[in-house]
Amino acid sequence: MKILFWLCLLFIFYTYLGYPLILWVWAMIRIRPVHKRYHEPFVSMVIAAFNEDKFIKQKMENSLDSDYPKDKLEIIIVSDGSNDGTNDIIKGFQTRGVKVLSYPERRGKPTALNLGVAEARGEIVFFTDARQILDKSSIRELVANFSDPQIGAVSGELMLISEDSNVSSEGMGLYWKIEKWMREKESQVHSMLGATGAIYAIRKSIFSPIPSETILDDMLIPLRGILKGYRATFDRSAKAYDISTKDLGEESKRKVRTLGGNFQLIKLEPRLMNPFSNPVFFQFISHKVFRLIVPFAMGLCFLSNLFLSSTFYILTLIGQCLFYLGAILAPWAPENHFGKIMKGAKVIVEMNLAAIKGLYRFLTNSQMSVWEKAKI
Repeated sequence: MKILFWLCLLFIFYTYLGYPLILWVWAMIRIRPVHKRYHEPFVSMVIAAFNEDKFIKQKMENSLDSDYPKDKLEIIIVSDGSNDGTNDIIKGFQTRGVKVLSYPERRGKPTALNLGVAEARGEIVFFTDARQILDKSSIRELVANFSDPQIGAVSGELMLISEDSNVSSEGMGLYWKIEKWMREKESQVHSMLGATGAIYAIRKSIFSPIPSETILDDMLIPLRGILKGYRATFDRSAKAYDISTKDLGEESKRKVRTLGGNFQLIKLEPRLMNPFSNPVFFQFISHKVFRLIVPFAMGLCFLSNLFLSSTFYILTLIGQCLFYLGAILAPWAPENHFGKIMKGAKVIVEMNLAAIKGLYRFLTNSQMSVWEKAKI
């Protein structure tokens, strides 16, 4: 039981603290810079939309307002079985050069992206969602990274705007802040492991149609480029903006969907688990796979601790109980350092519960086969 306890404890600490520390040191001693240079290849912007009549007009105006040369940019919007006013709105932009693809039945976001890319004439394909607003310079900033021939995919940064219109640099809270930091560090040593669906771009030459059941298209597409020998990088100078939501139910659904999607990702691309074909195997295992295992390690750590009776192990058991109690009471925690610790515990517990739910959905094949509009 002692061996099991310590193996589980060390595994948990490595996943949450050890790997980020290794990544931080690695990025300091062996940084691989991107040779970014501004140039103007032909770019195809692809937008997949389903029932976005509240946002789509603003999105189209925003896209057309980009500072990228108009003769070097085409905008393709794919309406995935929309049955509200979306189709009527986007058809009005055809006279301004927007290419509109629409079909009556809902096939899912992956199919919409496949159709959009198939129509794209650009050397670079820029993906963005229907709701988020882009900086005028976002296309130019992302495209500049492709002057480096090693770069196959680039992600920008999603910034959230609170209801009082203040930009939140913390994104979706502590978890999202840490995720963006890790993407940046992984980019510096080789490649990020996933893009932000609201703002990322790829070389069209690395794209191959993705399965219609794909949940995490913004991970699968860049990772396939990495498997082909390219790098995927994170560029904070390209920004998209969205309105944050306080809907905890939607946030929980998003986490379950994302973590369930990680299980599916391994099924769709088993080469990711092969150190001889995946150049970022160590990062992928440490960042993505180990996080899926942590909830089971936490459970075994607690259970094994119950059978250990020395003073030290009694204290570790009390510590674990306080950790879980703090997570439960976090919504009522005071606004001080102690309260922040409780909220941190809550984030960890919620993520691990989401991983278990995601695994259940994956094993029971209850993942949505068509995309859901994300609510941040």
